[in-house]
Amino acid sequence: MTSVESAKPSSMHERLAFPPAFVWGAATAAYQIEGAAAEDGRTPSMWDVFSHTPGKVANGDTGDVAADHYHRYRDDVALMSTLGIAAYRFSVSWPRVIPGGVGAINPKGIDFYSRLVDELLAAGIAPTLTLYHWDLPAELEAAGGWLNRDTAYRFADYAGIVAAQLGDRVPTWTTLNEPWCSAFLGYGLGDHAPGHSDAAEALTAAHHLLLAHGLGVQQLRSTLPAGTSVSITLNPGLPRPIADTPEDRAAADKIYGLQTRMWTDPIFRGAYPADVLAFTSGVTDWSFVQDGDLDIISAPIDVLGVNFYNPGLVGHNDASAVTGDHVRGVGGGPLWPGCEDVRFADIPGEHTAMGWPVDASGLHELLLRLNAYGVPLVITENGAAYDDVVSPDGQVHDADRVSYLWRHLEAAHRAIADGVDLRGYYVWSLMDNFEWAWGYDKRFGVVRVDFETQERTVKDSGHFYQQVVAENALPPQP
Repeated sequence: MTSVESAKPSSMHERLAFPPAFVWGAATAAYQIEGAAAEDGRTPSMWDVFSHTPGKVANGDTGDVAADHYHRYRDDVALMSTLGIAAYRFSVSWPRVIPGGVGAINPKGIDFYSRLVDELLAAGIAPTLTLYHWDLPAELEAAGGWLNRDTAYRFADYAGIVAAQLGDRVPTWTTLNEPWCSAFLGYGLGDHAPGHSDAAEALTAAHHLLLAHGLGVQQLRSTLPAGTSVSITLNPGLPRPIADTPEDRAAADKIYGLQTRMWTDPIFRGAYPADVLAFTSGVTDWSFVQDGDLDIISAPIDVLGVNFYNPGLVGHNDASAVTGDHVRGVGGGPLWPGCEDVRFADIPGEHTAMGWPVDASGLHELLLRLNAYGVPLVITENGAAYDDVVSPDGQVHDADRVSYLWRHLEAAHRAIADGVDLRGYYVWSLMDNFEWAWGYDKRFGVVRVDFETQERTVKDSGHFYQQVVAENALPPQP
């Protein structure tokens, strides 16, 4: 029975069964949870440098301790087992495994991940390994980071080293997580490490990240056992036009080009979208793209990871009509090069603590669009931050997060019924963590972390997810 055959049209009043082989997982990232930033040979990443720079992260927070997962991983794996999690998506800290980014492997660093993998397997949890979730070794960033073409080759070396050490036990490998964020938030907007604000740099970094992915796929294919799954995780955007006019539709397509097609077309079609090259030609001449690069980038992969939180709303940039728009989004600029004629509007209605709109229909629409590339899909991140409150009973009754998850799982179920080859879902996040530039103020976990005591408490959303996993089905809407 195929996944499409086993899914039925969704209804908020009935129990919605998922395909028998559907994978239920949880996701985290190394710098966000591990801590132990200077222990056992680990050297700084660019996020250590960025978070220790005054004014870059809310409250001056850093990932030095985070959720202390480095020391508490056994308890965290046991917690996952209690929740029934079938797969755990984690990332490897490059500077923990190869201090400085190049050279000899750090035995204590790789041993941590070896022990983590063994602990997961002993608990019946499939490891899903991401090689790069933004923590570039500081020395490589000092040498130019993702503006330096050589960084892509150093990534491939790193991928081969980790694969040689863990490939016999890890069935699913991901090269990069959300390279759009690495390029555009890190080198364009400056809100993420390394904190640059330059449109041309964002496009250069984007290409070198894609090249790193392709070179990494080559290394993984040559090192891993046959049958191992190789993937990349993107955060494809879903911008919708403010009005159904040619101008607003064109604006939405521009943003979709930068956030989605600029990544999916090179990977799956071996070429950058012609319109993206055209409207960014005033920012860069794309001379950093060398002969043969796109052949490397388009090496076949087995699955596409999809991170989704919310859709967007954009229109033609008519200054006289701008009301309530995100100012940094108006008129292009480093974050949206070549998009001076685009404006961003807020979506009315419910929002999360991040200020992000809640609209699960966007997930359904995005999955339908991505299905056209003909590769299996997995939702590798989906979740929401809310201002959680610990009740007098010591619990977190996060009904808003339960509602968010239900609606997005219903959208995923509906996409399967509509023919999307969707293989799994990883909730973001397993636990509260260091949320990048927002520090510890924003909580995405289905497990609460008290960052003073490191005590873990399963929230109502965690119990809800536990029920979904156990039944392989979504209960009627709460």
